[in-house]
Amino acid sequence: MSLLVEEVFVTEGVPAFTFVRPPNYNRIFVDVRSPGKPVILEGQSGTGKTTCIRQILVDLGDRAATEYLTAREAVDVSRIEAIARERPSGRFVIDDFHRLSAGLQTSLADLAKLSAESPDPSKATKLIIVGINQVGSALIQLVPDIAKRMGIHRIQPGGEPEITQLIRTGASKLNVKILQLDVIFRETRGDYWLTQQLCQSICLSAGVLETLKEDKLIEFDIDKIRKEVVEQLQSAHYPAVKEFCRGRRFRPSNQPYYKLLRAIGQNGSSNVDLNELANSEPDVRGSINNIKEHRLPTLIESKPLVARSFYYNKETKSFSIDDPALFYFIQHLDWDQLRKDCGFRIVAENFDYDIALSFAGENRELASHIATQLEELDVPVFYDEMFEVNFLGKAWTKVFRDIFAEKNRFVVCLLDVHHLEKIWPTFEREHFSPRVADGSIIPIYLDDTKFVGIPSDIIGFKFKFDPTDENWRSIADEQITMKLVEKLTE
Repeated sequence: MSLLVEEVFVTEGVPAFTFVRPPNYNRIFVDVRSPGKPVILEGQSGTGKTTCIRQILVDLGDRAATEYLTAREAVDVSRIEAIARERPSGRFVIDDFHRLSAGLQTSLADLAKLSAESPDPSKATKLIIVGINQVGSALIQLVPDIAKRMGIHRIQPGGEPEITQLIRTGASKLNVKILQLDVIFRETRGDYWLTQQLCQSICLSAGVLETLKEDKLIEFDIDKIRKEVVEQLQSAHYPAVKEFCRGRRFRPSNQPYYKLLRAIGQNGSSNVDLNELANSEPDVRGSINNIKEHRLPTLIESKPLVARSFYYNKETKSFSIDDPALFYFIQHLDWDQLRKDCGFRIVAENFDYDIALSFAGENRELASHIATQLEELDVPVFYDEMFEVNFLGKAWTKVFRDIFAEKNRFVVCLLDVHHLEKIWPTFEREHFSPRVADGSIIPIYLDDTKFVGIPSDIIGFKFKFDPTDENWRSIADEQITMKLVEKLTE
């Protein structure tokens, strides 16, 4: 039988000839077959979770209607909400479970518990939940007594025997023999989708479009194949990557999202804990800490193209790239070219913050408002209360010394008699005042107090802070915040 190369090495859908059963396939099969029993399938992107479930449904051959739904599609989410509410009988696959809201996840967990306890499993709602790592443990935490009644399975990346089997099976269907199988395994690290994609590209590069009449040996250059695959993925994924990196409000100096994505690509995992990544990568720690609480979730929520490609859980700090094609593309991007395409300036300094706010406690309300407004405008700003959790266990003296002396583009200081007399503002001033000469200090004069080391003729803002004036916030926005943003765009 003559087959097309795309029918053998399949990059979309279930492979008819090259599907490799994971070691726990039979156990998953039995749990899926059991009426009413909730099933959870978790694992990294590219491990074949969805493919495994689809193959099991084919192998079951019971002709039972199965509704396949994914949290990526709004219309499917509406249907999932209806299922949680109405609890119909039937079999339902819910993919990308981790993308659902916490409330809907809880409702589905409760439904799974009811189904597991149903006296007539044939009339229960059979849920098959698919998601990234730890989705099973997360569901158990929602409904702690459900663990014994569920089938929870993790799909691991393929080992070298499984990947070798996949390649040789497909190659035999095309009457070819692909050499350097170890090179493919090292490149894919057990990712089933990527193995299919590379093998298809290797065959196409060798001129193999369908089953050959005579056997053929195929050698390849992995660097050339990798480049071809990345170029093929460019049109599908580059727009989302670029939009993510440019942030919600583009400025040439605003690069924390770019730094984060590059670090994830270099990290080698499509599902990362941002707290752990920040702790292990000092070069991007400031960028991650600056966006992980508010700016990153706001970016993803505000841009549909970004939301379809990237997922972030603010509570757990879990960031994931569900599409293995996108993750491979990110791993092998030309980051210098992306920086140019985004319009970022190439600067020698590697600042954690565009602005660091120095103030006395008496003016905290004003400082808090400025910080909040700057954050809303996607400006990396250091305001102590926003980052207390990031510095637990560390001495404020060292943190403040580093931040105000060198880890920001500009120090915005709220100067008045309180700033002169208080211990912490004085400590900060001692470390940022040497930077007056290079124009990095922007004063907000709240009164006429004089400061050693800060000439009174430095151009800044004169602002009368009167908390009793109900319009002080809008005045501060007009006279201070918007002008700071203009300064950052220069």
